[in-house]
Amino acid sequence: MRLRSKLPPGLRARQTEGRVLPHDEAAPLDVVIGVMAFLAALALGVSLVADRTAAGWRQGLAGRLTVQILPPDRGAAEPALDRETNAAVAVLTATRGILHANVISQKDTMALVAPWLGEGSLVAELPLPRLIDATISPGESVDFPALARRLKAAAPDSALDDHSHWVARLKEIADGVVWSAYGVLALIAIATAAAVSFATRAGLEAHHHIVALLHQMGARAGFVARAFERHYALSALAASAVGAALAATLFLLTGGLEFVGVEPVPFLPPLGLKLAELPWLLAVPIVSGLIAWVTARLSVLAALRKIY
Repeated sequence: MRLRSKLPPGLRARQTEGRVLPHDEAAPLDVVIGVMAFLAALALGVSLVADRTAAGWRQGLAGRLTVQILPPDRGAAEPALDRETNAAVAVLTATRGILHANVISQKDTMALVAPWLGEGSLVAELPLPRLIDATISPGESVDFPALARRLKAAAPDSALDDHSHWVARLKEIADGVVWSAYGVLALIAIATAAAVSFATRAGLEAHHHIVALLHQMGARAGFVARAFERHYALSALAASAVGAALAATLFLLTGGLEFVGVEPVPFLPPLGLKLAELPWLLAVPIVSGLIAWVTARLSVLAALRKIY
């Protein structure tokens, strides 16, 4: 006791306030916060995947255009389609700003439609259009309306697609997914704050006799609040770290499915996170701890103002 009394008053207060109240088992609250952290990490990871995938698609479509030579309804002979395709390639090659234009082979065209139509002799007999892939020179601009008119004059059955519609659509979809994930994160933050507030008030009620004794001894509200906030902040930090770690493991396992022979789902981007993106998940336990700390402090101070 004499050694303890020689400590500076501030240090004695910091050592004492953590031992004033008994540390109850908070397993139910830890489970709730861990599950919420797991869901929050999943939402954050999905937003990262959506943003990265949309950026990759936009980058792949930017600076490119596609020309289709559509088979007419009356049925077109192979030489007629070849003439229109060659004429369209000549127009594209002569256009300023077009770096090069290549005709996509029939085999590659079949591979493009296979995810939608499947494979087989029936698909091979379909009147598929001829496709021409053109690349725009970096820094150059192309007058697409004028180019479309010249293509129509040289190849009446041609159709120009500059991918602007798809780029805008992909951006809208990615933004919708990202903002939806942010909305889920906000709801999880509110639910976490509500759970911590309920647990804090329940703990304050359970230790009402100790709090009343401290008040009679002259302890201020901030002293009692620090005892609660430290306990719940550390508890939330540990539980949310476990939940975020489980989510990170799930993303790593999902990203490694292809290495064990599991085929990716068509039309869906890879759902795994890259190693450089995993540190973003550390924000989940940090924010959860801050929410628990602020919520516990405000709840205790508000409750003490009503009692005393």
